[in-house]
Amino acid sequence: MNDIAELKNFVVAHTRSQGLPPEHYDPLLDRVRHDGNGGPGSWVHEWSTDAARLEADGKLLEACVHYNMARFPYVDGSARREALSRCTDAFDRWRADFPAVQRLDVELPEGRIRCWSAGLDAADPKPLLVMTGGIVSVKEQWAPVLLQLGALGFAGVVTEMPGVGENTLPYRADSWRMLPAVLDAVGDRADTSRTYALALSFSGHGALRAALHDSRIRGVVGAGAPVHDFFTDTAWQRTVPRVTTDTLAHLIGTKPDEVYEVIRDWALTPGELGALRIPVAHVTSLRDEIIPPADARLLREHVRGVRLLAHDDVHGSPGHFAQTRLWTLLSVLRMRGGLGDQRVALTRDFARLRYGKGRRP
Repeated sequence: MNDIAELKNFVVAHTRSQGLPPEHYDPLLDRVRHDGNGGPGSWVHEWSTDAARLEADGKLLEACVHYNMARFPYVDGSARREALSRCTDAFDRWRADFPAVQRLDVELPEGRIRCWSAGLDAADPKPLLVMTGGIVSVKEQWAPVLLQLGALGFAGVVTEMPGVGENTLPYRADSWRMLPAVLDAVGDRADTSRTYALALSFSGHGALRAALHDSRIRGVVGAGAPVHDFFTDTAWQRTVPRVTTDTLAHLIGTKPDEVYEVIRDWALTPGELGALRIPVAHVTSLRDEIIPPADARLLREHVRGVRLLAHDDVHGSPGHFAQTRLWTLLSVLRMRGGLGDQRVALTRDFARLRYGKGRRP
């Protein structure tokens, strides 16, 4: 079973990113007393109960959010498996009112990459934005952003890391190949020669490595990505929250006490970072409990022209989500170029949040 205190702590970044205010989720979390496989007082039961009520009221996207939190951080039994199924089903029924959002499956010998997409059009191929979350977030958490991409001139694909949600690929050292496989699958309906990756948390590591091998990737925007020391610093690894280590063990298919030996060779070296020839932007949390501060320093020291945004916050910067959202989108637009009016507006909105009314960045 997961540590309830850790779940309550680390779920906050995900609830806030999906628009749930503390006055909503705090009473719910107060009802959670254990992490059994269902039953009153359990993590899955309390989140799923609220989800079912929202679903009955026709609030499908809100229900999807709650089912997503019920299966958090990963599927470890029948109750969380049912919550994930209800999460994807609620999203599928919600997006029926938005025909621009379409299902996309990429079948590979190792498994299936299931995605949500928008704007794929063989007659009018647009630059592609691929968005991925980390080791504990499913694609439905981020997929609503697809509705905004058309106005910004992008086609979009939102998917999951290997082993997360409906992605059945194994998570291993060569999992970066997933991103080129997605580009291959949509190359006839998007201008994949101009692909930008918005890759949060652990998926940022894979996106950076993929960019070393695939010239179609023209920029990477990340947040809280492990780079090098997370994989190699044994002293830091002893402090990593249990939920992170357990989730990695689940995805990799090993025991928690074997995780860091398995992933030691996954680190990006300073030489590899220096070999990147694309724009990179990254958000770092100064009090991150998961990613060591040395990893952001390596990006700053070795990736030429990197843009960094630092928040005085914990992993995922839950207190700064609005700022992060604007800055990451603005970073993608800067990389792509054009859309001057939208960039000016986003810059103004970000400055207002970051520095206060009347101040400039």
